[in-house]
Amino acid sequence: MPLPQLADILTTLDLTESGDDMFIAEQIDNADHHIIGGHIAAQALMAASRTAAGRLPHSVHVYLLRAGDARHPVQMRVSRLRDGGALSTRQVTAHQDGEILLEALASFSAPVDSAEYQQSLPEVPDPESLPAVEDQLRAYADEFGGFWVLPQAIERRYVDAPPRLAMDLPSPPARTRMWWRPAESVSDDPILNSCLLTYVSGTTMLEAAMTMRRTSQLRSFSALIDHAVWFQRPADLSDWVLSDQVSPSGIHGRGLASATMYNRAGQLVCTATQELYFGRDRAR
Repeated sequence: MPLPQLADILTTLDLTESGDDMFIAEQIDNADHHIIGGHIAAQALMAASRTAAGRLPHSVHVYLLRAGDARHPVQMRVSRLRDGGALSTRQVTAHQDGEILLEALASFSAPVDSAEYQQSLPEVPDPESLPAVEDQLRAYADEFGGFWVLPQAIERRYVDAPPRLAMDLPSPPARTRMWWRPAESVSDDPILNSCLLTYVSGTTMLEAAMTMRRTSQLRSFSALIDHAVWFQRPADLSDWVLSDQVSPSGIHGRGLASATMYNRAGQLVCTATQELYFGRDRAR
């Protein structure tokens, strides 16, 4: 089954309103028919954003309770918990076939004049000096039906070895830093920007944990347990964005990962953290 392309992601982020603060979210099917955690998290943020006009998300916290079936749509119900002078809070509950798949809290804010500070962009090579990930993994093109070299919705160029390459190194790299950008141009809508940051962080941060476990997403089962993103400013999606990823801990079948993302110009874009559950390695 082909990997989701950018058009698939953008189309499924365009939710259908089905009632007061109710939305239908179409899913992207895959070989396992499991709903992609980072994708439904982004959809939950989009649903919440539709009810917070005039304010932008500054954080979203998502718990994923069940895998769901990607062959069928998901209904999302938004509860307006609070609208204050500067902050608004929304709760999103995702249902499918009478079961709750996801619970999320999203917070929105209006701009406020205040002091600004941030940590600096790490010193890393420019993306133009790095090979595309498909070229890095060309030696593994015969594995899993050519998965490693298939075109993807997000272009990636790694500073550190990606998980499949890291498996063959004597020891795993301490960080998984990569430049990324959408494979095609996207709207500069700030809500869509935050949703794409949620999707990308939700589907790439697991690589830091995979690398530390000396495995890859095709050799191990993994399920996203929870995912949180704090948005500092919109990403410049017309250019490359740096994601500095690390997995500080793995214990009791869980892996913790975090990422800090920067525009190429150095502005801090978002900070994300997630925890994953891992099962047994798949047969080779």
